[in-house]
Amino acid sequence: MKPTLLFLIIGIMAVSCKNERSLEQDIAKINTNVQIERFDRLFANVDSLKLDNLKTAYPFMFSEKYPDSLWLAKSNDTLQVQLFDAVDETFADFENTETEIESLFNHLKYYFPEFNPPRIITTTSDVDYRNKVIVTDTIALIALDTYLGTSHEFYSGIANYLKANLNKEQIVVDLAEAYAKKYTFQQERKTLLDEMIYFGKLLYFKDVMLPFKTEAERIGYTEAQLKWAQANESYIWRYFVSREMLFSTDSKLPGRFINPAPFSKFFLEEIDTDSPGRIGQYIGWQIVRAYMNQNDVSLKEMLIKSTEDIFNNSKFKPRK
Repeated sequence: MKPTLLFLIIGIMAVSCKNERSLEQDIAKINTNVQIERFDRLFANVDSLKLDNLKTAYPFMFSEKYPDSLWLAKSNDTLQVQLFDAVDETFADFENTETEIESLFNHLKYYFPEFNPPRIITTTSDVDYRNKVIVTDTIALIALDTYLGTSHEFYSGIANYLKANLNKEQIVVDLAEAYAKKYTFQQERKTLLDEMIYFGKLLYFKDVMLPFKTEAERIGYTEAQLKWAQANESYIWRYFVSREMLFSTDSKLPGRFINPAPFSKFFLEEIDTDSPGRIGQYIGWQIVRAYMNQNDVSLKEMLIKSTEDIFNNSKFKPRK
């Protein structure tokens, strides 16, 4: 490479880094000032005198079809007390998580000015790991008992690939994904490529909203899994293309390459067990990244673009 070209590239990179730092400084100034409401602690310490006040403050947390006696019994149940204690121990200090959520909300407010920070309410859910985070326009519920740490004894009956992300570092990642789904429009997902682009949009959303998280954390991979995906990107792409999978409507393909799984199912003994699950999401992520690099399009605009528009204008080329 000629010295002049090298200096030009270095100069462009330096300007880009400076602009990114300036942008992040502007976003930090928004200061959404997050306040965490520890409903889990309030409920753990509830008694007959406090219950009415708690129900008044959090009516959406109590179903009217159940009597007060049931709620009091639940708060004193032996297993529930163990759950409360585990949550209280793991989340005795919530400062770092609160800071991350505030940063997420600052970014959301910057890119979506109409965004109004919701009430952040922590709770327990009997380890319902399929619903770790629930967001509405006014409330964000976080089930802390689904973030106690991968090796926690409460997760002993859960498959390894599912409990891999049951740790506190993933709270803000899951929260960002919940908002990504709210802001992303995708027509009916019929093909494998539709699925790939949809999840690619969600992951790119997390690129923008969570610059303080690693790429591995954003997709929920270990660093080793991410490196495997990067090293085999070209092979994976050739596999999809050569078998004409991209535009296939085969209902089995999401289960093989999109949905959570211990590994992706190429049906090739030499790579299946080494591959991470959801490899189709990873490739979709790279396609969306390529599209954003090639086109002068805002995040808002990209999130509602069609699969065809993004794919045809991405000029995607996998790593070699």
